[in-house]
Amino acid sequence: MTTTPTVLLVHGAFADAGSWSGVVAELQNHGIPVIAPPNPLRGLASDAAYIASVAAQVEGPVVLVGHSYGGAIITVAGTVENVVGLVYIAAYVPEAGESLGELQGRFPLSPLVSNLKQWTYPVEGGETAVEVTIQAEAFPGIFAADVPAPVTKALAVSQRPLATSVFDEPAAAAAWQTKRSWALVAGADEAINPEVERFGAKRAGATTVELEGASHAVAVSRPKEVADLIRDAVRATS
Repeated sequence: MTTTPTVLLVHGAFADAGSWSGVVAELQNHGIPVIAPPNPLRGLASDAAYIASVAAQVEGPVVLVGHSYGGAIITVAGTVENVVGLVYIAAYVPEAGESLGELQGRFPLSPLVSNLKQWTYPVEGGETAVEVTIQAEAFPGIFAADVPAPVTKALAVSQRPLATSVFDEPAAAAAWQTKRSWALVAGADEAINPEVERFGAKRAGATTVELEGASHAVAVSRPKEVADLIRDAVRATS
């Protein structure tokens, strides 16, 4: 008797779980159980610990799917025993001990870096920390160039900010070293250099597909293709 894994979708920075809605519908239409929890976006270790705790409480096997920064999270959280596969969607795929800044620094920076707006938020001890969003006027071109304009306008003003500390925090583990992985490269990504996505996927030995013309918001603009890759992972790990 085979067990269909539950797909756990982890969104990245500047988005929320709603960005998976088209992918969720595709997976549900094929009878695949799916969960899309919120990603705190406060720190790699703490975010990964949260996602790992969600996965551990799922009955049966889990396929973790990470978009963008969510790829770093599933790389660490994927060491949980019941995780059977990892799927990277336009994502970072770090090595153990490597920070996102180090991984990104191997390649020319994307336009995202020069179009971030800094904010502060309170932390313990009366201190403040820095978080970033994408400048609203730059958001459509950088994040979602292949998404209809009315949708990008809504996405731009509903961004979830990312703590800047995540770029210096090394990944505590790399689950792809022991678990099967798949990757989708967004060929026209202006948020993460596609070369970063290709490099990480190749290093991890991931089964990789590339979508030409796809923006960073590929899960919004091309949900069927994203879901098709996830279904491949589900089939392979059932």
